Amino acid sequence: CTCSFLDTDRALVLLEEYCKKLRKPEEQQLKKAIRKVMGIFKSSLFQALLGSFTKKATRHGTISHPSLPAAVAYDVLGCPKD
Repeated sequence: CTCSFLDTDRALVLLEEYCKKLRKPEEQQLKKAIRKVMGIFKSSLFQALLGSFTKKATRHGTISHPSLPAAVAYDVLGCPKD
């Protein structure tokens, strides 16, 4: 499996950095939602499902970039993907 816990860790770092910037009252709902996503990324169930998905997708050649958590974080943050 080429997707590692490091990918999830990177996504969590990006999301945490973004959350620190959310200080306005109207941003608190978004901050709460991002914290929920972070909790999901940290769960053992998510890690197991991600590992299983990545193994199958890599085996079948259906994904070209295995870093699903980081891709989700980049999408949420509006960052360009390298």
